[in-house]
Amino acid sequence: MPRTPQFLRRTALPVHACLALTALIALTGCSDTSPSTSSAATGTTESAATAGTPAPGPGTASAPASGSSSSSTSSKSASPPVHVSIPSLGINSAVMRLGLNPDRSVEVPPADKGMTVGWYTGGSVPGQPGPAVLIGHNDTRYGRAVFHDLKKITKGADIAVRDDRGAEIHFKVTGRETASKKAFPTARVYGHTEDRALRLITCDGSFDAAGHPVDNLIVYAERE
Repeated sequence: MPRTPQFLRRTALPVHACLALTALIALTGCSDTSPSTSSAATGTTESAATAGTPAPGPGTASAPASGSSSSSTSSKSASPPVHVSIPSLGINSAVMRLGLNPDRSVEVPPADKGMTVGWYTGGSVPGQPGPAVLIGHNDTRYGRAVFHDLKKITKGADIAVRDDRGAEIHFKVTGRETASKKAFPTARVYGHTEDRALRLITCDGSFDAAGHPVDNLIVYAERE
C-alpha cells in the first residue's frame, strides 16, 4: 500500500510557504502523527470508515485499510480530469496528476506550480463513485496560489471538472470544515462512499512556531 507524507516538511519550503494536504491520511504540521477520525464535519453526509495507521519513519503513514477507499475498476478506466473551475471564486486551473514518490509517499504539486491543482491518481476519478481528491496550494514562496481564496467558498457553489474527452462534470458544494492537522478527519475525507464525491484540500489557519499552518481546509462536494 502507498504511504503518504506529512502535509509539510521542514526542508521542503520556506517559513511562509503552504502546501496542500496529501492524500489518504491525516497530516499534522511537520511531525509524525497518527490519523484521527474524531473531528465533526459541517454540512457533510459521509460516514466514517477505517482510517490508516501510523507507519515507521518520520512524516509517513500507511494508507487506509483495504476496502476503505472507493476507487474502483470503473474509476480506473474513466477519463481523467484535465481542468477545474470554480466560477464563484474565479478559479480556473489545469489539473496535473499526482502519483507516488520513490518512498511511496503521495506527491504534491511543486511550489513553482502553485497555480495548478493536482489530482491524486490513486483515488477515484472525479464523477465516479468514491471520493476524488484535488490538492492545491494556498500560498508558496512565489506568492498567492490557486486555492488562496478557497476559504470563501459557500455551500451550493458550483465546481466544474473537465475530463480529457472534453466532458464537463459539475459538483455542488455540500459543506466545508477547518480541521487541525492533529485531528484530521481521515475517514470522513477518504473513507468509502458510493457517492460521486469530490474533496478540495488546502492549508489554513494560523502559523506554528516553525512557520507552518496548523490547520487544513476541506471542501466537500457531490456530483449534481
